[in-house]
Amino acid sequence: MRNRFCLYVFALLLAVPAVCGQDISDSNTVDCNFDENRQLAVEYQKTAPSKRPVLGRDVPYDRVWAPGGKPMTLFVSTPVSLEGHSLPLGAYTMFVVPSEKKWKLIISKSTDTSGKYDEKDDILRATMDMGELAHPENQFSVFFGHVAPNQCALRFELDKVGAFATFEAKK
Repeated sequence: MRNRFCLYVFALLLAVPAVCGQDISDSNTVDCNFDENRQLAVEYQKTAPSKRPVLGRDVPYDRVWAPGGKPMTLFVSTPVSLEGHSLPLGAYTMFVVPSEKKWKLIISKSTDTSGKYDEKDDILRATMDMGELAHPENQFSVFFGHVAPNQCALRFELDKVGAFATFEAKK
């Protein structure tokens, strides 16, 4: 029953832009499967590739940022936690606040994908771990990776920065 609900919500969120005539060809979706019935999925907008995006100039530091002009959408089909904060199944929007030292991931209860951000809709803010990439990424990229049986690391890459946060599936 829960899987049908999640699939219905996912299909509905994908169908609405198509019905409204919006071009969703610039979006990507990545997912992480804890098992066949428990997943995380993130839909995000591609950013325009450039020779060298400059963090702090092209992507402002210490300001809420929606890559590609729209917030990322997080679909959760099983309860998870992030930095000890519980996140029930459902759909959420995500924003990021890049800075020189640490990036923050913002998860919002809003499902408005117009790009508007309202702090009152924040469910949680998580500090992302960071590392330097060996080769610069010319376009904002999102990946998931399994780091343990019930853990999926969400990773963002841009310029020479890799930032990640680990979601843990609740048992």
